[in-house]
This record gives sequence, structure tokens and C-alpha cells, in this order.
Amino acid sequence: MNREVTLPLIVDDRGTLQVAAADVSKLLRTLGGRWLRLVEAGEGELDEDTVAALTIELAKLADRIDVACIAHSSGTASG
Repeated sequence: MNREVTLPLIVDDRGTLQVAAADVSKLLRTLGGRWLRLVEAGEGELDEDTVAALTIELAKLADRIDVACIAHSSGTASG
């Protein structure tokens, strides 16, 4: 199952970003990394395949946020 997630950038009326995108993408990557470490340590009842898949998707989402913000800051964002 492949579902796309659309994340609009939150900007004010001057086009200034109101969300610290670097913090959001770092959070997504950190969360995935912590899940992986828990699986590797054998803690909890986490399914390794599920954690791996979720971690990959979180990283992809973080990448999309980064790309969208780069496009926005360079003036190439549409909409």
C-alpha cells in the first residue's frame, strides 16, 4: 500500500515559515532511529519488519519536508 501524504508548509502572509522544518525532520528521523535501537536491543515487543518499514517511511517524510522547505526558501515552491 502506497499512500502519499501532502504536507502544506505553514507560512504567514509574508511567506515566512512558521514551523521549524529542520526540527520536525530531525524528530522524524530520531524517532525511527530510537525504534530501531529498541528492536536491536530486544526491548519491548516490536516487530522488526514493521519498525524497519515505519522508519523508512519516516525518513522519506523527513526528506520531503526538507525538499519542500528548500524549494520554498529558494523561491521555487508552487502554490
